Amino acid sequence: MTLDEALADAEHAVDLSGSDPARALALARTVLAALAALPSLPASCRAGAPEGGAAARLAGCGHCEAEAVAHRALAVAARELGDLPFAEERLRRAVRIALSAGLPHRAAQARLSLVHVRTELGHPEQALAVAADAEPGLTPAEVGKLGVHRAVALARLGRYREAVDHCDRAVPVLGGDVRFLAGAMLNRGLARVFLGEFGAAEADLSRCAELARDAGLEHVLALAEGNLPFLAARRGDLAAAFSAYRRAEDVLVGYPERLATVRCDLAEALISAHLPGEARVLLEMAVPELAAAGAGTALAEALLLLARVELRTGDPRRARESAELAARELAAQGRAVLAPVAEEILLRARLALEPPTAELPAAMLSCADALDAAGHGDTSAALRLTSAEVSLSLGDRPAAEHQLALLARSGRGVVALQATALLRSLAGDRRGAFAAVLAGLAEVGAGTRTFEDPVVRAHAARAGEPLAGFGLALAMRTGRGRAVLAWAERWRAVTGGAGRPLAPRPAALRAALGESVLVEFVRHEGDLVAVVVTRDRVTLRRLGPFPVVAEATVRLRYGLRRAHLLDGNAPEPGTEAAELERLLFGPLRDRLGDRPLVIVPTGTLHTLPWPLLPMNADRPVTVAASAAAWLAGRRVPAVRDGRGTAVPVAVAGPGLRYAEAEARMVGGCHRGTERVAARRAEVMAALERADVAHLATHGMFSPRSPLLSSIDLDDGPLMAYDLLRLRTPPGLVVLSACDAGMAHAPADGAPLGLAGTFLSLGTRCVVASLVPVRDEETLTLMTAFHRALAAGDPPARALAVASGRTGVAGFVCFGCGDRPPVTGRE
Repeated sequence: MTLDEALADAEHAVDLSGSDPARALALARTVLAALAALPSLPASCRAGAPEGGAAARLAGCGHCEAEAVAHRALAVAARELGDLPFAEERLRRAVRIALSAGLPHRAAQARLSLVHVRTELGHPEQALAVAADAEPGLTPAEVGKLGVHRAVALARLGRYREAVDHCDRAVPVLGGDVRFLAGAMLNRGLARVFLGEFGAAEADLSRCAELARDAGLEHVLALAEGNLPFLAARRGDLAAAFSAYRRAEDVLVGYPERLATVRCDLAEALISAHLPGEARVLLEMAVPELAAAGAGTALAEALLLLARVELRTGDPRRARESAELAARELAAQGRAVLAPVAEEILLRARLALEPPTAELPAAMLSCADALDAAGHGDTSAALRLTSAEVSLSLGDRPAAEHQLALLARSGRGVVALQATALLRSLAGDRRGAFAAVLAGLAEVGAGTRTFEDPVVRAHAARAGEPLAGFGLALAMRTGRGRAVLAWAERWRAVTGGAGRPLAPRPAALRAALGESVLVEFVRHEGDLVAVVVTRDRVTLRRLGPFPVVAEATVRLRYGLRRAHLLDGNAPEPGTEAAELERLLFGPLRDRLGDRPLVIVPTGTLHTLPWPLLPMNADRPVTVAASAAAWLAGRRVPAVRDGRGTAVPVAVAGPGLRYAEAEARMVGGCHRGTERVAARRAEVMAALERADVAHLATHGMFSPRSPLLSSIDLDDGPLMAYDLLRLRTPPGLVVLSACDAGMAHAPADGAPLGLAGTFLSLGTRCVVASLVPVRDEETLTLMTAFHRALAAGDPPARALAVASGRTGVAGFVCFGCGDRPPVTGRE
């Protein structure tokens, strides 16, 4: 190989790195091996060391040029394959070789590539300094390429408008360099997503994908498609976001660092939509992949996001660990702008794990000052409010009132109104405090209108959760059942993403109940209280310590699981069920009688199979996320489009011994039942047209991340986020699946896995299992249930009848189960 051939091959390897990085890597290594074998190459030049002297450098400059370009090719290919430390080492070697041989242009080219690598390693400020060093030695077209890399560093620093400007200037000078032109479209599109310019961002990402597809740049194409989930989630289309993410997982299989970045981007958008459970799942996969790739910038940001969602999902110990790791990474990278964000999470984790100390409020205020200086005003205001609350808990009322007065005058939106409410409450002005809370909730509702998708808009309402919780605390102090019910309902509306935090009118609720009784359980300062609503009155009853009830619920579920496994040593579930009945309903018996029951649980009680309580034998029981949700379910028509009889469908999924038998049984009970193949497209289409859907499939319930729940089908899982595309969901859905996934309680009012997702879309009633039930027992129970349903019983009564006749328990009727679907019999 001649020196000219070596240089040509090295340059070709650089060009090839975007479309075929593995081949580029191999070609660059071949060039380096050939150069090392040339006897005319002086040792000093072969090593790229400067001590060889001018004569040696001049003698070997041809070798050195080819060697420098080959090392750059190795680096760029390695960067595409995710090996960032190796890429940096090769680029620095290329710079040294080029400078030692008197080749400033080649050194500038290597620095151009180093800009992107330094950014991804966690040093965007240093990357911009490298870019400044590189620019004087570059051609105009190469300055355009440098602008594409600068845009990445600027975006990492939150300077999105500057990133767009650099890409704008780069595009006209890039000429026919499709790889960098596609990169400019990609980087500009991402910056525009952060700026909220969604239409322009979509156009850029689509143009990037088009260029990459035509040029065979599969990796760049994968990146363009991989960023579509982020765009979709940011604009509020969760169904499209998750569908695009599933495609990105397929196309980025060989690029773990790139896939991890896609996961982080989507997680960040999900956090903005107040879906921390779903975000946590993605981040827990992304963090180890970023650490393995040495992607310092993305790793530090991912750890920060993970710490925040761990805190939000009730895991402060893990949040502290993640925030400490993030803080160390940020300090090493010199990224002072994010350091106070990590400190804020650490302070909140400390508050959750330890009793507050006298110095904690001062530490919070110091961190708040740092947050303000770094441009994180909203986070600062929320922390100042927490410091005031901590001061109050420590008995330092003057310090708390001083801080609250500052916040109330700050005009900082919801936080200012919450501070106002707390100040008025301290002054004894309960009416004024309620008014401030309602004003704050109204402001939260107005802010959610920026989201296009109603599901995201509803989830974003959770920003008002602290306000709604304070309103509930104020209501508890009144001792009035109506006030507690109203604010408990507002609390559930906000935490569950029900959109506008409106409470149902007591008169409308009492009229709809008829002979039924509604019991809404509420936690307050460690105690459990119940609001009992009947046709004639609303009553408030105190039940005792909530932890005692929670522990009894866990014991009951443990016994049921052991019984399902046919463990002869399993504790008797009946004993625990009777004890729970005493704790929950002992003080309420005078209000209940034997009437149908609507239950609105709280905390761990969401996982309790209520029909198992002895008093509920043969009693129709419905479990609702809130009284408002139950009332709304009554307004859903029994059948659609004026049809006299419901249209049923039955699906038999894989892996269940009796699934086919169940589907045949449903067809025997209801005229016109349609058998649907267990494939995603067919099932989705059937759910759009069915009034009743029976899904005999395995299910995976994910109460902490409801949209990641799934139903097993022949061609893979049907995810809860796929269901978001439904516009006319069935009125009744039966999830006939043995599942033990309901081990953790969701937030009050939050969607409960698949059942909650269907209900949030407008399904009136869902019948599903909260505990394991054996396959053969499920078939027995479902046969009795559908016979009762076909005979005209509403779902809640049909389930009570079926459980009584078969002795099979564990299934629960969610939503509104007191209206029959008007099915027919053969």
